[in-house]
Amino acid sequence: MSYIAPSEFAVKVVDAGESKLHMATRDVMIRAYMAGAILAIAAVFAVTIGIQTGVPLIGALLFPVGFCMLYLLGYDLLTGVFVLTPLAWIDKRPGVTIPRILKHWGWVFLGNFAGALTVAVLMAAVYTYGFATEPNEIGNKIAHIGENRTIGYKEYGFGGWMTIFIRGMLCNWMVSLGVIGAMVSTSVSGKFIAMWMPVMLFFAMGFEHSVVNMFLFPFAMMMGGDFSIMDYFLWNEIPVALGNLVGGLALTGLALYTTHVKTAPKRSF
Repeated sequence: MSYIAPSEFAVKVVDAGESKLHMATRDVMIRAYMAGAILAIAAVFAVTIGIQTGVPLIGALLFPVGFCMLYLLGYDLLTGVFVLTPLAWIDKRPGVTIPRILKHWGWVFLGNFAGALTVAVLMAAVYTYGFATEPNEIGNKIAHIGENRTIGYKEYGFGGWMTIFIRGMLCNWMVSLGVIGAMVSTSVSGKFIAMWMPVMLFFAMGFEHSVVNMFLFPFAMMMGGDFSIMDYFLWNEIPVALGNLVGGLALTGLALYTTHVKTAPKRSF
């Protein structure tokens, strides 16, 4: 049977977090860069399908193909390391420190951003014939998404900031379940299904993913979106990343660790 019980894969989750922290910086950057690029192209694909069909749900059904591929290839997203690496520290693994975790997060952020930005430039060139024409329908649509998800929150002040933070929490609750899903089966098909379901849910619900946004907002600005870099960071990337951290770690990582790694002793009657 290809299914792995929670008591077994929960330990693998902690092991994965530890191994990532001992990885060479070169490998961290390559894996993060490729993860950001693959997720970005999947986001373009999903939005394009949603626009062409007029049914956004179809785009959400297809978006997880990018997520599944990048994790099957062993690449890393910031949202995933937010969950895995702190568990290695909580489990008191040797050599795992808070400064080391923060440094690792920083390299993964830079790698994800570079990969997503590369795809943003390439797709902007595609949709404008090398920046020689106005953006097409898809470019315009994504530009408006960028506006709505920055200044659209900004007009509500702290309430808007908290809303996007919560959407970030809910996003990485689902996405981190997808990360864990890659460990619940020994078969490729089992991994694929377990990753697919929660990631589809996050995209269909319009929750906020910090790495998807690393593509979405630079691309939207290239397409003429009416918002600033400061708007992007203050009213999207920062609250979304914080929400991703809290949601993934609290609702997935700590829950699994507490009940399946540090299991409470059974009562005897």
